[in-house]
Amino acid sequence: MNWNTVKTSSVQNVARVILGSFMLLAAVGHMTFQRLEFRAQVPQWVPLDTDLVVILSGVVEAVLGLGMIIGGKWKVRVGLALALFYVLIFPGNIAQYLNGIDAFGLDSDRARLIRLFFQPVLILWALWSSGAIKWWRNRKANQA
Repeated sequence: MNWNTVKTSSVQNVARVILGSFMLLAAVGHMTFQRLEFRAQVPQWVPLDTDLVVILSGVVEAVLGLGMIIGGKWKVRVGLALALFYVLIFPGNIAQYLNGIDAFGLDSDRARLIRLFFQPVLILWALWSSGAIKWWRNRKANQA
């Protein structure tokens, strides 16, 4: 199965657009009203200016969010990229938990720990709604 031709259901398409919309809202938050909270999630070991990391990740979120909304022949690749992005930003969530940093209404260790379990949900949401799981399962058929 070619990743340009993966068919997704109406439910997957709606879920993809919803996730893309959440990404666009997060991107706006990075640039404006949630900027300080996003800065709190950048681990101290990141060798770049914290504000630059927040801005750059916001730009990436905007691009990925638009890609999820638009879909088309790029939807599988965008879904894979978004899942990878969620994996790459996960250390920020872990750092917020380990360092006890309050942000996004997460003001207890329990709340920050529970949040960690939602990252795999976002990864699966990106992969499923974009058709990437279907493409991955069927990619061997194309090689034969």
